[in-house]
Amino acid sequence: MKLQPTSSQTVGPFFDIGLRRFCCADLLVPGLSGSRITIEGRVLDGNGLPVPDAVVEVWQANAHGKYAHPEDTQDKPLESAFKGYGRIATDDQGRFRITTIKPGPVPGPRGTTQAPHLEISVFMRGLLKRLVTRIYFPDDPRNGADPVLALVAPERRGTLIAKAAPGQPDRLAWDVVLQGAGETVFFDC
Repeated sequence: MKLQPTSSQTVGPFFDIGLRRFCCADLLVPGLSGSRITIEGRVLDGNGLPVPDAVVEVWQANAHGKYAHPEDTQDKPLESAFKGYGRIATDDQGRFRITTIKPGPVPGPRGTTQAPHLEISVFMRGLLKRLVTRIYFPDDPRNGADPVLALVAPERRGTLIAKAAPGQPDRLAWDVVLQGAGETVFFDC
């Protein structure tokens, strides 16, 4: 008997049954270093309508710029209780909220340094593969030298940078726009 590869299948419509029990929107743990932040946003379809059954996953480094992963061999502090991973289901209005810390800068390609960011994956019905994007922080001076952000056309970089709430620098807004005007930049991975 020989196994044959099969094609990708769309996700859903009931994929959240298996994923929802693993949801974790609050990444904070006691004694964690760094500036606490809350990021709120929505997942919107090509018509600007909310996607009520999407799942947003986040993966990030700690405040020192070290990932909780055995392949991160940097000589930086590891806060073992902080996993840097979360999963958030959208509500009926396509909204999600992440509570975490601002990560530190991490190494980039060819000896560069990447600006602080969150790695984001979006899963939803009808997708063959997850969508991969990033959230960068507003007014971070390191954004200008980030090698990944530099790959994005200047007029589209704003889709990757969260917006600070007026008078509340620890509250950020960032939406995922799946297609059309203002479409979020997605990366092939």
